[in-house]
Amino acid sequence: MSQQHASDLLPISIHHGPNIQVEHSLPSEIAAISSFVDKLILLITKCRCVPGHEGDVEVALREALANAITHGNHEDPQKHVFVRCRCEVDEISISVRDEGHGFDINKVADPTSPENIKSDHGRGIYMMKALMDEVRFEEGGSVVQMRKTAGDNRHVMPPEL
Repeated sequence: MSQQHASDLLPISIHHGPNIQVEHSLPSEIAAISSFVDKLILLITKCRCVPGHEGDVEVALREALANAITHGNHEDPQKHVFVRCRCEVDEISISVRDEGHGFDINKVADPTSPENIKSDHGRGIYMMKALMDEVRFEEGGSVVQMRKTAGDNRHVMPPEL
């Protein structure tokens, strides 16, 4: 996948109806997240993939990108994060892949348990799972697959987060 800039964000395919697919690579810089996510969310909103749930998708995507850049690629300027977004009628799926070695999801502490409540680790994954209908980690943890449908959100964020 060639390196692109957030300003180059265009769908790579458009199908009948509001179905789009976007593929994009970002440098491993936290500063690259906002511009890219802002443009992608604008596109998602215009296509009405998951009307009323764009905010959930935005937060989950920002968390996934921050984790990929910070924990996966260790902000290495030689590495990139690759995003694939597929927007269909009433559903969106997003894949975020980093060039890191992955991690064991089973070793991530539950941020809601009393002993971890003040820890800042695991909250991004917790929020992604709470906001999206499905979150899966693949390829040893270097890929996160997220899916959201336009139906009611089955997960509810606790008020303290």
